[in-house]
Amino acid sequence: MDEERLGRGMTKAPWLMVAGAVAGFLGVLGLHKPATPASGATPGAASGQASSPVASPSASSAGSGPATGPVTATGPATTVTGPAEQYGYGELAVRVTIRGSRITGLTVPLIRTAEPFSQQLASQAIPVLRNEVLSAQGTNINAVSGATYTSQAYATSVQAALDQLHFK
Repeated sequence: MDEERLGRGMTKAPWLMVAGAVAGFLGVLGLHKPATPASGATPGAASGQASSPVASPSASSAGSGPATGPVTATGPATTVTGPAEQYGYGELAVRVTIRGSRITGLTVPLIRTAEPFSQQLASQAIPVLRNEVLSAQGTNINAVSGATYTSQAYATSVQAALDQLHFK
């Protein structure tokens, strides 16, 4: 009798597991919202296309500034674009603006990616990296988990721009 119950239960188990997996997958999809960069701009959709800036220095949306509060730098603004840095899935360049002794703005005027997934990953990582640099006021930042190569290229381009500006 135990074998009969076990045999009947085993035929139902795969269907229950499939139904549970499908329900879980649909639940995750229902909760997933596409990420949008802080300024609302998105990097170019196809490989080899330059994009509009991912984050603008004048972005006023919540969460687009540094975590330490508003930037209160004085003096004229100076802007330099770092070199295009190659990384595992494309290339990017970062434009840095300083005012006085503070980094006040970071944009990405150039980003090229190998495939759409890399494009999506970069569009999610770049606003986080921007906030990290603004908070740290330099390139001593944490990499974005899952976007290590993008993070390294971003920091390298920023550092090269800061070096051109003689920013310490």
